[in-house]
Amino acid sequence: MGFRDFLLLFAVCFVWGLNLVVTRWVVADAAVPPVFFASIRFLGIALVLVPFLFPAPKNMRALFLISMCMGAIHFALLFTGLANAEASAVSVTGQLGVPFSTLMSMAFLGETVGWRRGLGIMLAFAGVTLIAFDPESFSVSFGLIYVIVSAFIGSIGGILMKRMAPISALQLQAWVGMFSFAPLMVFSFFVEQNQIGSFVGGGWMVWAATAFAVLGVSVFGHGAFYTLIKKYDISLLSPLTLMTPIWGVVLAVSLLGEPLTLRLIVGAAISLGGVFVIAVRRNKTLPEAAFTEQV
Repeated sequence: MGFRDFLLLFAVCFVWGLNLVVTRWVVADAAVPPVFFASIRFLGIALVLVPFLFPAPKNMRALFLISMCMGAIHFALLFTGLANAEASAVSVTGQLGVPFSTLMSMAFLGETVGWRRGLGIMLAFAGVTLIAFDPESFSVSFGLIYVIVSAFIGSIGGILMKRMAPISALQLQAWVGMFSFAPLMVFSFFVEQNQIGSFVGGGWMVWAATAFAVLGVSVFGHGAFYTLIKKYDISLLSPLTLMTPIWGVVLAVSLLGEPLTLRLIVGAAISLGGVFVIAVRRNKTLPEAAFTEQV
């Protein structure tokens, strides 16, 4: 990989990791309801990427289902998880999308997994279990349960994508935004309160966080990353994207003051080690299984 392209990937992973921390601040410290914030983000994506909606893809039913899995449901659960769990733990737990996608490709696409990837899957789940379970109080992190389910739902979207004709990254982002914001908005007004007041009252920092999520993550981050996918093999890119959870942990500790516990360090090392093993072993039926859905 050329040095400039590595710097681009480095910047993309930094943006993705920073966005986890920013979103945690919005839904926890600024107290913006998480489902409402997810809806606002998707509305912004739909508006910014309107030109990419056309020409409309042929299989709109499949695209709607993909949007629900990779958009509305996935992000509603993920942002709810971020409101109830530390960003550092979420950044590692979210990587379960990789073993989930591998398991999905085995179940529905006939992918065969050798002992190395099998070990990687077990390590990924074992590390997250160590992070989520508190042996002193015999309790499990409520927020991380949401994150685990969101990773599973996102992996279903990846399987549905495999059955659909390919579309560009920005067109996919545009339609996911278009399909996702309205259901999330309606659901938010049924289950959440003070949406408008908290968002407006959050001031310029909340608005800047929203703009960053739309322009920095969805437009720059995803657009640049899929440009790199066209140039380089997935087996090269996927291990390098593990910079994202590392940035998530570093930034959460430095910017939000989250504690860097021994349990988090060991759990992250085990889980990300397992994800690395999965990522470097080629998935023949679903190459995208090497990547987790980024925030």
